[in-house]
Amino acid sequence: MTDKPVILEGHALRKEFGGLVAVADVHIQVRAGSLHSIIGPNGAGKTTLFNLLTGTLKPTSGQVIFKGQDITGEPLHRRVHLGLGRSFQITNIFPSLTVLENVRLAAQALGGDNFKFWAHFKRFKQYTETAVYAITQVGLESQMHVPAVILPHGDQRKLELAILLASDAELLLLDEPTAGMATEQVPMLLEIIQRVRQTGDKTIMLVEHNMNVVMNISDRITVMHLGEVLAEGTPAEITQNETVQKAYLGELYGDFAEIIQEGA
Repeated sequence: MTDKPVILEGHALRKEFGGLVAVADVHIQVRAGSLHSIIGPNGAGKTTLFNLLTGTLKPTSGQVIFKGQDITGEPLHRRVHLGLGRSFQITNIFPSLTVLENVRLAAQALGGDNFKFWAHFKRFKQYTETAVYAITQVGLESQMHVPAVILPHGDQRKLELAILLASDAELLLLDEPTAGMATEQVPMLLEIIQRVRQTGDKTIMLVEHNMNVVMNISDRITVMHLGEVLAEGTPAEITQNETVQKAYLGELYGDFAEIIQEGA
């Protein structure tokens, strides 16, 4: 994976909120085709870093580079058109629209017809086809014509992923994709993410609290603590890192101890 080009880079990214430094001069590189996870406790700065990379927040200082282009000053919608797709901790869908309509609008928004929402849908056959393919990828084809509002939470997370796939983003940034999901639903979502990766043309970056998820699907992990990068490496390297072990065993996730013991 190290021979793959860097698709996204945060260079000396810093974000201050008054006297609070939420992200402190962070350097991060994400390689094309990889699944790169960011972990850390609440307040570690991981979601703030995500917001800097996606354009939701502007950095106090530093740069965001996507495919060799400085996009630090580009707004969120422009980054979407460049190939960055981002999900949120809280599902971000149109509840009154059907699954198909939600996904079709995402495809339409990037196809030059984004202001023609009330035109007859048959004019946009290609967008419908794109939407159907994305919906099939996440396993929601049987609920295609169901209003999004009545979907269980786990299926709403799948719908959000379908929306990202329909936008044809090269880089998918997933913020807590398993948040609020029942334990039995998590393996299905992981299977979908792995299936997306197998297409070979997607890079995935995610923030996730579920350590078993992170350790099982990541190529590389960045550990954040108090706004700084505490460590970075493969899952095996992270579980064996003494600094990470002390931080996690001291104040972060209880299940990290179990993962360390399993790997010992």
